[in-house]
Amino acid sequence: MGEGRRLAQCFQCLGGAISRIYGLHRQFDHPGPPARRRRKKGGPDNAIGLSRGGLSTKIHAVVDEAGLPIRLSLTAGQASDKAAAPALVDSLKTAAHVVADRGYDALSLVEQIRSRGAEAHIPTQRNRKAQRSVNRAIYSQRNLVERYFNKLKHFRRIATRFDKLARNYLAAVAIASVRLWTRAYESTT
Repeated sequence: MGEGRRLAQCFQCLGGAISRIYGLHRQFDHPGPPARRRRKKGGPDNAIGLSRGGLSTKIHAVVDEAGLPIRLSLTAGQASDKAAAPALVDSLKTAAHVVADRGYDALSLVEQIRSRGAEAHIPTQRNRKAQRSVNRAIYSQRNLVERYFNKLKHFRRIATRFDKLARNYLAAVAIASVRLWTRAYESTT
């Protein structure tokens, strides 16, 4: 059983014949690949990325005028906000104004919003030479998104990201969003 089959020889001398075990198995004598044939670790992109604060995930949301979520998207922590924005804005209903923060400042996104018949209220990043002016009264409505994220952080599963897979985490964010919708429309009687 051990190297050199010493233990098996001692049992044989006690009286019973024990079939010999040869050291062909990887656990006895020879190193080899794992016996389990599973897929490699890592797998598909789970929207977990390394940012300044460590491993994180960004939630991108579009909210309506009441601060309730309409669209959700996930990206890795180090990914730019500009990459997720076109997919969020693409199939929205026509709105008069679209408000976003500096992270979404891209000329292509502003043109996409204008082509849909809306006005973009996205301040330009500070390193740009040509600065766009933004209506302060309309831009102050961006706090609706911030309030939505604040309400979302009250759900512990969302705030700490218990789920490994991006689809499970996005489903948890969607369930939390449904709870926020039902709270807004529940009966007071």
